[in-house]
Amino acid sequence: MQRYVRNTAIPQIGEDGQVRLLNSRVLVVGAGGLGSSVIANLSSLGVGFIGIVDPDYVELSNLNRQFIHNIQNLGSSKVDSAALWIQNYNPDIQVSKYKSYLDKSNYKEIVKDYDLIVDCVDGYKSKFFLNEICINLEIPLVHGGVSGFCGQVLTVIPKKTACLGCVFGAPDENCYEEKGVVSPAVSTIGSIQSLQVLKLLLNLDGLLTDRILFFDGAKMTFKELKISKSRHCTFCGK
Repeated sequence: MQRYVRNTAIPQIGEDGQVRLLNSRVLVVGAGGLGSSVIANLSSLGVGFIGIVDPDYVELSNLNRQFIHNIQNLGSSKVDSAALWIQNYNPDIQVSKYKSYLDKSNYKEIVKDYDLIVDCVDGYKSKFFLNEICINLEIPLVHGGVSGFCGQVLTVIPKKTACLGCVFGAPDENCYEEKGVVSPAVSTIGSIQSLQVLKLLLNLDGLLTDRILFFDGAKMTFKELKISKSRHCTFCGK
């Protein structure tokens, strides 16, 4: 436990909480910018089992924000690169790698053994699909999104709190635009997502449920929007 002594010194964690973290299983979908920050934070917290889903390969344009990958890993799969980083940083942690998209043919088999899912993917279609998975299988979801200097975080507890569909309505299947993004904004949102994971695993207060947190790095402001479940929601409404 010496590695985690600064964790266990926090009353809300303690040794019992650290043992719980070491026995926890978290699925990170996306090993890019947000995924890099989340994977690094979960590894430092001592989350004992991390699953990583990503079909892509490391490209030079990734390295402005995806800091768990490096120039020696160009051309390697992101899940292999991420797993190597974890192994070098914290060999206590077990990693499962999924070099594929999460889709209707495989998601049940992949997500069944995890305590929660972290949304680190690009594009509305993928994010809403994760939202649907979590609602259907009743697995908590920590959503995050970033564009430019800005980002947002929302935690979804199925059947209890508002989901992405309650906030944004139905997704536009064709809506995808590659946008610029800066590393500090990505790291900020990924760190907030990681705090949400910690709170979920240890049953701590302060979850971003029924409220979505917006960060504007250009203005250096945080804003909170209160939301509520919608009975007309495509995903969780009745």
